[in-house]
Amino acid sequence: MIRGLLLSACLLLSACASQPPLPAHSPSLDLPLQLHVEREQDGQRQDWILVIQHEAEAIRWSLMDPLGIPQARQKLVDGSWQADGLLPPNPQARELFAALLFALTPTDELPGNYPDARAVDDVRVLKPHWQIIYQAPRVFTVYLRGQQLNYHITPLENAP
Repeated sequence: MIRGLLLSACLLLSACASQPPLPAHSPSLDLPLQLHVEREQDGQRQDWILVIQHEAEAIRWSLMDPLGIPQARQKLVDGSWQADGLLPPNPQARELFAALLFALTPTDELPGNYPDARAVDDVRVLKPHWQIIYQAPRVFTVYLRGQQLNYHITPLENAP
């Protein structure tokens, strides 16, 4: 009985420790945003569409495949993620959303939101999590540290 409780406690603590970092305060984001997300891992590529929008006191993140089929939906409310809809938890999408929040945080808000972050020229790093390399203001690549995985992000043109 005691071993079971200890094992459960250890698993819970390890799950909490592996959560990607979030900003100390909600950054000023120019929303809504529609982004093309190109995921690349081990030479394989996958395309998604991401919509980020304000919803009341939350930021809603909706990830879809090119056919519009939802892949992940989350709301960031008061510094924590909440499920949005009936989709199962998707930790990889949550990691992507947190990395994008870091990448989209205005440079002048970076020190107050991510004190351990470093930004030099067109590179932003938050060790041990992410490295962001900007090609243009909203065109960048997210490299996940310790994984052979990256995401190339480009804005989608506003639909009529």
